[in-house]
This record gives sequence, structure tokens and C-alpha cells, in this order.
Amino acid sequence: MKSMKMLLAAAMLTFTMSASAQATYTDKEGAVYTFQKHWFLELEGGAQYTLGETKFRRLLSPNVQLGIGYQFNPIIGLRLQGNGWQSKGGWNGYVPLEGGLAFTKSYKYKYVAPGLDVIFNISNLIAGYNPTRFFNLKAYLGAGANIAFDNDEVNEIASHLTDKDAYLLENLWDGSKVRPFGRGGIQMDFRLSDCVSIVVEGNANGLNDKYNSKKDHDNNLDWYFNALAGLRFNLGKTYTKVLPPAPVPEPEPIVEPEPEPVVEPAPVPVVEKIEPIRRDVFFLINKTDIRAEEAQKVKDIAYYLIKYPESKVVVTGYADAGTGNDKINDRLAAQRADVVVKALKEQYGIDASRISYDSKGSRVQPFQENDMNRVSICIAE
Repeated sequence: MKSMKMLLAAAMLTFTMSASAQATYTDKEGAVYTFQKHWFLELEGGAQYTLGETKFRRLLSPNVQLGIGYQFNPIIGLRLQGNGWQSKGGWNGYVPLEGGLAFTKSYKYKYVAPGLDVIFNISNLIAGYNPTRFFNLKAYLGAGANIAFDNDEVNEIASHLTDKDAYLLENLWDGSKVRPFGRGGIQMDFRLSDCVSIVVEGNANGLNDKYNSKKDHDNNLDWYFNALAGLRFNLGKTYTKVLPPAPVPEPEPIVEPEPEPVVEPAPVPVVEKIEPIRRDVFFLINKTDIRAEEAQKVKDIAYYLIKYPESKVVVTGYADAGTGNDKINDRLAAQRADVVVKALKEQYGIDASRISYDSKGSRVQPFQENDMNRVSICIAE
């Protein structure tokens, strides 16, 4: 079935896109949000329109949907859903070819349709990941099995019609029937909190021509359309939040006591002149981890600070202007400075009061060669 092929193609896209999905967001205050995989639950209700040959209002039915899913990354999610309640069929003003009076009929039957949907967050795909965004537009493709039953009304109608006046019900069925279906839809997500959203969605479902008991001689699919609204509950944390480092306060000036008068000047001690040290820790494109070949530079700074207890270091992060944008580069520069500061404190025990932190994004380029500007410059003195 074509819908099954579409679902498989979408599932393949899940794995190819997951590696490139942007999974961090930095707000105006500099806090960094990192996406976390999580489960979610959806409860929805609404109405269904079953495509048919009578008035629109005669083909409307109640509809409910329960879904449980898993969000793999900011763009791709997978949802196992069960949709169902009631569908309708009918005809309006039918006049038999053999003559007879025109008549209008409608009938209802029940169904439940479990299926699997691949959901794409269009807003995150186009505008980038933002866990605090109020509105997200999503699209999905899915497939499953439609289990139809309780088709008594149309069977009762057929049993009372004469051969002369009967509507030709070539696909009349009884009992319960299982048919594959494919579907696609759009979902609008309105965020109320980290845990709860209002969801509104519409979907179109296609299955074989035997669903509504009538035969389409052009072999077209039978269709029904659902409009649903309800709530989505995120189960567990959807992101982690890291606040920007607090600014290091300026040290208070030291007031030297008045020197006592001396009769003879003391010999002037020889003071060792301490030369400042600079190390440039380079990073790969779009990366913030310290590579093994760059770790020695951090070690050099740490040993200098250990050797000279009064010395301090300034760590400044940069990003290259040749790639990305200001939003991405500001985050990368800050994280490159953060990772060096963290290594000095956690690996070498350097006190935070001796470390100053800054980041310039890509607005300042210390080197002429573009790739060299993916760097944290450390100056200790």
C-alpha cells in the first residue's frame, strides 16, 4: 500500500535527520537549553466527516483519539495512536435506473483504527529549536489497521429494499472487517507550560473501497477526515537548562598600612619578573569539546597558575564569522570559554576567583584565517 511506503520513507528520514537536528537554544539572558528525549501522551476529541454522496451534516460523526509517543529530537517524534468511534455512509435523492421513487438514506457504523505516525516539528525545522516557543506547527504521516464493526443499519436498509428500488450495495459487509489505512495530517501545538500543551489537528485517512459498503467503479479509495482538539502531556523533562556563569566581582583595593620610619633603608629585594603566558585552544567547526591535542595548552595555563599563586587568567571564547549566524556563534563562543574554565576548576583545582570569563561570538575575529577563530584565548599573568 502506498501509505505504508510513505511511512517507511518517513521512518528512514528519522535517522538521517536526527544527527543534524539542532538540540540547544540560548535565551536573551544567556541561559542554554539542551533538548532531552521524552515520552508524551495525547487525549483528543472532535468530529469526523466521511466522504459520501449525501449532505455534509448527515455524514458528521463524533470522534476520539488517544496517543502515546516518543520525541527523539527537536524535529522527529513517533506516535502510537488509537482513533475511532463512528463513521457514516449514505446517498441523497437516489433514482434507480429501472425507475421508481427517489430516496435519501444515511447509516452509521463503528470503528477503531490503531496506527503509527511519524511527526515532524516544522517550526523547529525552519526556525530552530526553542522549548519556550508558544506555537509549534507539526505535520505527520502514518499508517495502521482500521477495524470496522456494527454495520447493522445499512444491512437493515438493504433487507427492506426491492430489486427495483434498491441502491446497488456491491461492497455490503457484516460482522467486523480489518483494512489497512494510510493517513496524513497537520497539528498545531499551543504551549501552556513545560508539561502541558493544547493540540488542534486535522487529518485525512484513506483505505480501500469496501469501507462504506458501496462500490466506486473508478476504484477510488474511501476517505474520512478528522478534526480533533485536546491536550498533550509531556512525561518527564523535555530539556535541561544551564544558567550563564556569574560575573567575577572586582577585587577590593588593598590599603597598605603606613610604613614605619626607619633610620637606614633596607636593601631592595630582587623581585623575579613574571612573564605572562598565552595559550590558544582551538576547536573544530560547530564543536565545543577540548580535543586531546589541545588539552596540553589548558594544562600549561593550570601549571602556571599553580606555580604563581597570585596570578590570574582571562579566558575569552570566539567563533568564526565564516559559518553560522550571530545566535549560533554567540552560543558556541560562550560554550568554548565555559569548557576551558570548567577544566581549570575541575581538573586542576584552580579557584574560580582567579578565573575571568568572556565571549565575543563572531563579532571579534582575533585571527585573519577564518578557521583559527574557533578558539578560546587564555592569558595568565
